[in-house]
Amino acid sequence: MSLYVDSSALLKRYVDEHDSDVAVSVMASDPVLVTSRLTEVEVRRNLGRLLDGDNLFSARRRLAVDLDAFALVALDATTCGQAALIAEQTLCRSLDSLHLSAARRAGSATALLTFDLRQAQVARSLGMTVLGA
Repeated sequence: MSLYVDSSALLKRYVDEHDSDVAVSVMASDPVLVTSRLTEVEVRRNLGRLLDGDNLFSARRRLAVDLDAFALVALDATTCGQAALIAEQTLCRSLDSLHLSAARRAGSATALLTFDLRQAQVARSLGMTVLGA
């Protein structure tokens, strides 16, 4: 099994939030972590919003190292096309549909780690295994 880690989950690795310990523990329990470049964009944005100075510099450096170890799903035409279908069918937010499409592209044995309740609800409606939220 592999684990698709979305932005809400990965951010908890660098910022102490509610359920940070859960997110870190779940990520540590799976040897195959998957995400997309969308996660990098969202996490970096939120790091800049939540941290500053040395804390921000350190978190960005750790994020870069972590992303090098992740398997990355391309946000190519196929992934984006599937995201559009998910968005049409479920009326979920655009970025959520991209995460869900990328998670599905990672394979049927891929679980989704998210702490975004709306995204988790849509993922479950699509038959995906959801951890976190």
